[in-house]
This record gives sequence, structure tokens and C-alpha cells, in this order.
Amino acid sequence: MSYLGEDIKKLGFGLMRLPKVEGDDSKIDVEHVKKMVDAFLSAGFTYFDTAWAYQGSENAMRQALIERYPREKFQVATKNAAWINCKTREDAIAQYETSLKQSGAGYFDFYLLHNLGEHRTKFFEDFDLWNYFLGEKRKGKIKHLGFSFHSTPEELEEILQAHSEAEFVQLQINYADWDNPAIQSRACYEMARKYNKPVIIMEPVKGGNLANPPESVAKVFKAADPNASCASWAIKFAASLDGVITVLSGMSSLEQMQDNLSFMKDFRKLSDSEMQVIENARAELAKIPVIPCTTCDYCAKVCPMEIGISGSFTALNMYTLYKNLKSAKFQESWLVGGHGRKRANECVKCGACEEACPQHIHIRDELDRVVETFGF
Repeated sequence: MSYLGEDIKKLGFGLMRLPKVEGDDSKIDVEHVKKMVDAFLSAGFTYFDTAWAYQGSENAMRQALIERYPREKFQVATKNAAWINCKTREDAIAQYETSLKQSGAGYFDFYLLHNLGEHRTKFFEDFDLWNYFLGEKRKGKIKHLGFSFHSTPEELEEILQAHSEAEFVQLQINYADWDNPAIQSRACYEMARKYNKPVIIMEPVKGGNLANPPESVAKVFKAADPNASCASWAIKFAASLDGVITVLSGMSSLEQMQDNLSFMKDFRKLSDSEMQVIENARAELAKIPVIPCTTCDYCAKVCPMEIGISGSFTALNMYTLYKNLKSAKFQESWLVGGHGRKRANECVKCGACEEACPQHIHIRDELDRVVETFGF
């Protein structure tokens, strides 16, 4: 099924986690990326997703894709992050112009206002960027205009009500976060559908964590199909949702690419019995004890030190579930420091947070665990 007049298969190539040159983690291995691009296009897939903020990605895409294939054979999506180092409208527009130059794409099939929500939305409004990019769309430089989003369903509704010109929404959706109060994948997805916006899905494998889920979860999938990877279940769950344009997979190697292509080339939606397997896996995930934080942030409103309590707990829960310290530290950095909050090691143990917490969490003890786990 096509959306917005585009015939796009259900797997998109996310260019955020491209392979790096051995011994130089700052340099993308373009030759490896070329092999991945070749395999992707040969299998009939056409959607490539990058962003100005993904260091080196637009340049790598130009070399591996744009300069090697006819432009009409694929779709390119990139993003504008007006909230990163932009003091003026001109600064934000310069990001867009840089993306055109770095990518060499000539035009963008899908252009996204990057990561709307919270304090970030204001930059796009203050700089009147919706109108600017609509103008670029009229010029043919942009075919479809939309936005990516990582916040609450209530905030999503505000944006959709204010901007009917948004043609699509990119959301973080995976089976683990479907009912996670910190992410609210289901509620955000349902909000997008309420406004009849087609959805592009990001993080279907939760940054790679669902490729290697907890052992009890992996057993559920292996019992259902010994030959299927855990990642395949995660991606197929996302791709089975109605109204989905494509599901982005941030593939980092040709091996990952080949695995994804093997189960998505002839994709069919999960059956009812297969959806039950997903439910069983989710139930196993729920049995693992985590901090019962609902991210209501009542604690944050009374904390004299402005500690990023809920963000710290979300990151610690991620580590508890997936044992991926690098990923959990990145989550803590974004949810705490990236949102202007103080880290757990600055807690003064006043206890005001615990009096405000409706879940009766022993917040001070849990913050000590955060400090111990992440080594502040």
C-alpha cells in the first residue's frame, strides 16, 4: 500500500549508525556503506533516512548513494534541528542549505522538522520555519513535509492541531515501549492516526537493544520460530501497524542489512498468533523488576536541585533490561543533561521528592543506584 503517492516498501535504511573505519571511530566506512546500499536497492527497497545532525551521514550518503544511482530510483529524507546552535532564522535555514550541499540530493522527498516537542518546538515556531519550508515545497525542493517527535501524545496533538500542513509524523515505536509510560508509543501512534497522518517508524529495535533482549524474552521468540532473529520480530511488529509508510532500521553492517532484507523482502503482516507471541514477549519483559516510575515528574517540581529524576530512572531501567551500558548512558545524557536537569550525584537527600511521588518510590536510594551504575 502506498502513502502520499509514494510506493515505498516497509523497510527504510536509517543512516544514523553507519559503520566506522576500523581504528577510527570518527570516520564512516563509506566503502562498507556502498555494499549496504547496493544490497538494499537490489532487494527493491528505496527509502534512505538521514539528518543534518548525524555527523558525516549526509556526506556518506552522497558518496554511497546519490553519486552512484539515478536520483529517481530512491527517496531521501533528512531533518532540520533548529534547536541546535541556531540563534536566528537564517541559522536554521543555513542547516537546510547545508543538507542540500552535503547530500547532493538536489531535492528531498521527505523533509522533517527534527524532534519537535518540549522546548524544541518553539524554535520552529519563532523562526516561522513551517512557512519557509512550505515555500521550498512549492519550489520543488521538498516533496513531503513532516516532523519527528519524541514527547507526549498531548503535545503531539497540539502540534497536529496547529499544523495541518504536516503530511506525516515520524515516531519512536517498538513492542517494548508500546505501553511504556516514559515513551507512550501506542498513545502517540493512536494520536497520529486520529489526525489521519501516516507514520514513519523509528527505533523499532530500540537502538539495537531488542536484537538482544533479555534471555526470557528471547526464549519466547525462539520457541515460536527458532530460525528468526529477535530483531525480525521487533521490525515486523512495527511494520504490521496500519498507516505506516516505512520502518527505519539503523543498520550498522552488511550482516545486519542482510538479516533485515531476508525477512522484509516479502513482508506480510504478523498473524494473530504471531501478535500473541509479541504479547507473550512483552509480558516476560514486564516481569523484570524495574523502577515503577511513570514520568509524572511531580518529584521534579519540588526538587530544589532540579535533578533529572525521571530521566535518570528511565536510563537505569534501560540498563536493567538490556545490560547495554553505552546505550543507557546515552539515554541518561539526553534525558537529564539534554533537558537542562542536574545529574543524580548532585542530590542533597532532602526527601521532598519522595513526599511528592505517587508511586512511593524510594527515590534517594534509586538515585544512589544511578550514580553507582553510571559512575558519576
